[in-house]
Amino acid sequence: MKYLLSLLLAAAATPALGQHNHAAAEQLVTADPHAGHQMDEEADDPHAGHDMPQSPSGPSDPHAGHQMPSTSATDAHRAHAGHEPGIPDPPVAPPSAAALRGPDHAADAIFGAQAMAPARETVRKEHGDIKSGMILIDQLEAVMGKGKDGYAWEAQGWYGGDIDRLWFKTEGESSFGESPERAEVQALWSRALDPWWNLQAGIRQDFGAGPDRTYAVVGVQGLAPYWFEMGGALFLSDKGDFTARIEAEYDQRLTQKLILQPAAELNFSAQDVPELGIGSGLSTAELGLRLRYQFVPEFAPYVGVRYERAFGDTADFRRARDEKAGGWNFLIGIRSWF
Repeated sequence: MKYLLSLLLAAAATPALGQHNHAAAEQLVTADPHAGHQMDEEADDPHAGHDMPQSPSGPSDPHAGHQMPSTSATDAHRAHAGHEPGIPDPPVAPPSAAALRGPDHAADAIFGAQAMAPARETVRKEHGDIKSGMILIDQLEAVMGKGKDGYAWEAQGWYGGDIDRLWFKTEGESSFGESPERAEVQALWSRALDPWWNLQAGIRQDFGAGPDRTYAVVGVQGLAPYWFEMGGALFLSDKGDFTARIEAEYDQRLTQKLILQPAAELNFSAQDVPELGIGSGLSTAELGLRLRYQFVPEFAPYVGVRYERAFGDTADFRRARDEKAGGWNFLIGIRSWF
């Protein structure tokens, strides 16, 4: 009896459960617009149906299999310059005619030409026409070697502007207690060839134990690459003697104040000059090495050595006077400028 009652109750509940499931299905259909439809994969996926090649970056690379559009060089330049592709550059034109008209000195219309003339002259001097000068005592030294000790000097100075200057040079040597054996003074006009080199021309006067000579001088002086200070000159005497000289030196800073200066000088002659003890060809050569300590830029004592040698007929003239053709000397001196 109990078994029959259970069957009846189950049969009654089945239609109600079916109705409940059908209502839930209708709610799902309403919420999902794609319910009951077969999804078209090609419509939703733009890449559906395409055989995508694998790239080194793997299947996750969104650009795999696609050829990227190229940008022309002009568009790339415009994009770099801040212009949009296709927009032309602004036109380039000369200044307007109005910019080229008007008075040469517009301030004269306000302040007057008489008041502005001194101001313009001051500006001209401050921008390229400043006159200045300098005196450099490059070598003032005691010379000690075999035989008599002596002294020597070499100095130069100039006054003028950036382009044209008056220049003087002097050098010489002698033994202590005697009149100068050799001394020369040059007065030159210097003209700048470029920021590094100057053309120099003038006269040179020699004094000393031998006969005096006056020379016409033409040469160059300046700064060579790697900071070599160099100079060269040709000399033509009032007696027709033709000689030449080349000089070079270099300042090697060991510290901010300790400076090593190697120097070299070569002298040449086109002919023998027996009265001056000069032979043709390479007459003399001199090598020096000076170590100075720069207490201040204007004052630097130094010690050094120098080797000087005569060649050819010049050496023969020295031997004829019972002199050595060359030798070493020890130097103590001062370098200064003001």
